[in-house]
Amino acid sequence: MSGRGRLRVAVIGAGAAGLCAARHLLSRPELFAPPVVYEQTKYVGGTWVYEEEVGQRQNGMPIYSSMYRDLRTNIPKEVMCFPDFPFDSHLSSYVHHTEVRKYLEKYCDHFNIREHIQFNITVDAVKPVKMESGWHGLAWDITSSDGIDPNTSVQRRFDAVLVCNGHFFDPYMPPIPGLAKYTGSVMHSHTYRSAEPFAGRSVVVLGAGPSGLDIAMELASVNAQVVLSHGQKRLKGPLPPGVRQAPPVSKVLEDGTLEFQDGQLARPDVFMFCTGYNYKFPFLDERVGVEVKEHMVYPLYKFLIPPAFPSLFIVGLCRAICPFPHFHMQIQFIVSVLDGSFPLPSPEEMEEDISLDEAARHDRGIATRHILKLDSDQWAYNQDLARIGGFKPLPPYWRSLYESNKAFRSKDMQNYKSFNYRVLGDNEWMVLGPQGQPLPKPLP
Repeated sequence: MSGRGRLRVAVIGAGAAGLCAARHLLSRPELFAPPVVYEQTKYVGGTWVYEEEVGQRQNGMPIYSSMYRDLRTNIPKEVMCFPDFPFDSHLSSYVHHTEVRKYLEKYCDHFNIREHIQFNITVDAVKPVKMESGWHGLAWDITSSDGIDPNTSVQRRFDAVLVCNGHFFDPYMPPIPGLAKYTGSVMHSHTYRSAEPFAGRSVVVLGAGPSGLDIAMELASVNAQVVLSHGQKRLKGPLPPGVRQAPPVSKVLEDGTLEFQDGQLARPDVFMFCTGYNYKFPFLDERVGVEVKEHMVYPLYKFLIPPAFPSLFIVGLCRAICPFPHFHMQIQFIVSVLDGSFPLPSPEEMEEDISLDEAARHDRGIATRHILKLDSDQWAYNQDLARIGGFKPLPPYWRSLYESNKAFRSKDMQNYKSFNYRVLGDNEWMVLGPQGQPLPKPLP
């Protein structure tokens, strides 16, 4: 505890993870002073706030949102929600992004979070301070400003910091030999907003993750000719007319033609990178020693805590997860660390745990750049946090419903969003087809 009793905690970001952090900190007023939530836009919701503009605002600040106009979730709302705050029951299972934003606004108001958020404030620096009376001998100085005028700079001291700044704002463009010779337009899905500008054009979409698949489908609906170029196993489900698969683009030839790994060639009007994002923490002091290499952020115990600075928590780094429940589990684990119900191992033991975990994943054939892509490993991870943190795990239906949705999606990516789910109890759920007819579950 700090000398003043209750722990002072800063939360960076008022997207879904930051709101979840504030909600759980506010639920323990005996332990935590009301948190200070820093948000650099004027909205809550983070990546779920759609903005038609791309690039920069009038004040020169970048536009961070990567949301596109017609996006609907690819995870049913029944398992997308925070476990203690369901979506409205009248909504269909796959909701439009505007509904997710409304949901986060409601969550914010229900848990009285808004008054603790400082809007239009950028965090410029997060510095560790050695302090004998601090929690684990540490405190944190946070310098913030309006992001434009250094004269607006303010510094405050905290006992702990939760970094919830998201990772869908800094586009990753893999290096492709000869890309400068390409004569069409090059873009990243970060600046894609709608399909109409691509009507009737030829587009190579690089990457078949959720946004690559979704955007390829949208482009097909306006009669674009789409080559979906990716390095995964060939997609088995039927693709819309006008979409064909190809291996990754290996290089761009002298005349601007794209060459794929199998020797095929294409000269599309548009080359669109759906290749994900970089992790960035520009405000973190280099003494903290958190590094990003090959899409891996380390060293972080349980993908959350730098062992040498155990009052700093980086929330929500994992990819291919069910995000809101994942944040819910991570934040409760963080609270169990801060309230002492889970005493952290020594820095050396945490370092060893990180090394063993990484080695075990490598042994299973997982490349470093995919370690944070948890996918089906998220369930064991969530269970582990609940077990050591001593809080309630997710009900069993969460996993089976989520994994079944994945199976439906891979079988028929054009129609799976017409299904609706009903949760019947902790272990039971059912799925209904477009006419409301019960469907057999795809997994045993």
